[in-house]
Amino acid sequence: MKILVADKISSIGVDFLKQQEGFEVVEAYGTFKEDYSKFLELAKGAAAIIVRSDSKVNREVFEAAAPTLKAVGRAGVGVDNIDADAATDFGVVVMNTPGGNTIATAELTFTHMLCGARPVPQAAQSMREGRWDRKIYGGSELFKKTLGICGMGRIGAEVAKRAKAFGMTVLAYDPYLSGSKAEAMGVKQVELDKLFRESDYITVHMPLTDATRGMINKESIATMKDGVRLFNCARGGIIDEDALLEALESGKVAAAGLDVYTSEPPAEDHPFRKQKNLILTPHLGASTEEAQESVGLEIAESVTSVLRGGGIRNAINMPSLDEQTLKTVGPYLELCSALGSLVQQLALEKVEKVKITYSGKVVDLDANSLTRGILKGFLKDVSSNVNFVNALVIMERLGLQVDVLKSSEETDYTELIKVEAVCVNGENVSAEGTLIGKGNSPRIVSVNGREVEVEPHGCMLVLANSDELGIVGKVGSIIGNHGVNIAAMSLSRNEVGGVALNIACLDSEPSDEAMAEIRAIKAVRQAKIVHL
Repeated sequence: MKILVADKISSIGVDFLKQQEGFEVVEAYGTFKEDYSKFLELAKGAAAIIVRSDSKVNREVFEAAAPTLKAVGRAGVGVDNIDADAATDFGVVVMNTPGGNTIATAELTFTHMLCGARPVPQAAQSMREGRWDRKIYGGSELFKKTLGICGMGRIGAEVAKRAKAFGMTVLAYDPYLSGSKAEAMGVKQVELDKLFRESDYITVHMPLTDATRGMINKESIATMKDGVRLFNCARGGIIDEDALLEALESGKVAAAGLDVYTSEPPAEDHPFRKQKNLILTPHLGASTEEAQESVGLEIAESVTSVLRGGGIRNAINMPSLDEQTLKTVGPYLELCSALGSLVQQLALEKVEKVKITYSGKVVDLDANSLTRGILKGFLKDVSSNVNFVNALVIMERLGLQVDVLKSSEETDYTELIKVEAVCVNGENVSAEGTLIGKGNSPRIVSVNGREVEVEPHGCMLVLANSDELGIVGKVGSIIGNHGVNIAAMSLSRNEVGGVALNIACLDSEPSDEAMAEIRAIKAVRQAKIVHL
């Protein structure tokens, strides 16, 4: 499997990849910018592409690398340079490394805050110029000041720890932060407008989205304290640069520090470069030796895990499936795929909705992963290149509704998964399954409400017929006469003389002639070959 390392990552990460059996590591640093056509050529046949911020993985790259590309890894946090929608379309998982640069970015943020409080860079420059401006470069203390943190993820939480150690009061705004978590971290959870009004220092640690773009702007700055200090080591564009410049010049904002910008690098004549109360750094958030080693190794390990069929960590375009979760839900995934495939193949009319019901102990598992497994099975004969990443998207594009229910009703099994295909004519096709024994072997235990016991493997003949004498014998004879062996069989009926269901597991697929003979039996209402 070819691994294209498009941007330079830590040698520790590259060495890890080179040590993996069956990997061909292609180091193509700078190729994207220097020779884009060569980059596209290198992408062909790649199983994974690893980038930092220099190379862009756009739709054209995904088209060039299809269908072999399985993963794109970003050695860093931001994935602005990766077209996540295109990745999902092509069934490619996109991963980043949000934890590797946490400490580095938190420490840089605090460095900017300290420089905003005490003008050390300006004083150092004056010393280099031969001056002794002791009175000019006075400052203030962080002690007893209020810090407002926008975004309490990993980095925001680390900044809060350091602020508490400096004796600061910490206000936190994060729509996803629970009250108990805020209390445990020793921060006061507030709404954004209150944070703006009451903070002496404000720092942002949020992704750049439509909701956060320009979040700190002329209007919000106007509500802040006079002499407030602002810092951004997250993503460029969260702070409106024109509004910040105006506030710095007016003195409304006493000092600021930026490590990220709307356009990187900023133009040589950008007015920020002349602003004395503004400290600028060239996107150094993750630029420590420790962070680079950490993210390089982390993304190498994550990519390897995906290609080896292991856990999926820090995925951007699908729920992450870590090793522990995979260990728990793994035995169910084969069952889920089989149930989804079975109902799709048995549906005689166009399906408009898939209904999934989880009962018993299975309700406590990761339903998202199980549901993706069911839909992957349902779509395997409907759409090419379907996998866990794009199954939901493909269902949406096909206009197929997916309903998921966790039921508390008692069943005959300690855990049960039911999949129903609702057809346009109002008819339902259903299958239910569970795991049995110490080996967690998958079993289909019901088809269209009839109790059966079938191992979901290989070729199966699903037969519905009037409950009459001799039908099983006739079908068995026809199959045998055409050289097909029956490995196992499960019979079920709704009532004596009613409709019987017969599922036969076969060693090979019967010929068209054999199936024609079976369907010619007067009592046979439906005969269908399915492959699981």
